[in-house]
Amino acid sequence: MADDFSDDPPVGPDDLKAGCRVYLVDDEADVRTSLSRALGLRGYQVLASGSASDFLAAYDAALPGCLVLDYGMPQMNGLELQRLLKDRGISIPIIFITGHGGVPESVQAMKMGAMDFLEKPFKQSILVERIDAAFVQDRKRRDAESRFTDLRSRHDTLTDREAEIARLMVTRPGANSSKDIARQLDISPRTVDHHRARILEKMGVGTVAELVESAMKARLFPDS
Repeated sequence: MADDFSDDPPVGPDDLKAGCRVYLVDDEADVRTSLSRALGLRGYQVLASGSASDFLAAYDAALPGCLVLDYGMPQMNGLELQRLLKDRGISIPIIFITGHGGVPESVQAMKMGAMDFLEKPFKQSILVERIDAAFVQDRKRRDAESRFTDLRSRHDTLTDREAEIARLMVTRPGANSSKDIARQLDISPRTVDHHRARILEKMGVGTVAELVESAMKARLFPDS
């Protein structure tokens, strides 16, 4: 079992913890109690579950946070839960804790995106560091997804012609000048210039290079 550190001073800025939740999933009641109490005293909001099914019933994808997950559980072990979350498209940073996990299990977990694989007994100060890192990772992912959602919404405001030209601007970086696009669409370069200016304005970017980079990251044209 992990060591007790409940009398240690809090670690990490409060604004990092604000609004974030630590989902703790472990079938051992004493581990859930000890970790929930220790993390709670440090200012973390902890929701503990004794099984994968209980976690799935309680999980709120709208809240940022991380999953502290025991590997060896009955019915559905940690690796199986990780795979299920991946199949469902649920992205949450996972920190595995285990009393009997081996190298193959840890390698498999890390290959599927786990942040860490800690063997019991572990220093809870290390767990705290990993939790804080997980919060940062999850916030960055959510911020990026928010920006991409905004970009997709902006793309939806383009006219059909603007969307057509935007696609050519993004997917043909070596031939996306106004003359190149005008030649392909059989319209005048002046007309393309007008559309390009409107596209940049509507998409909220200042340059074609910025449009290309943002569109590629947001996968606006995944079939190209």
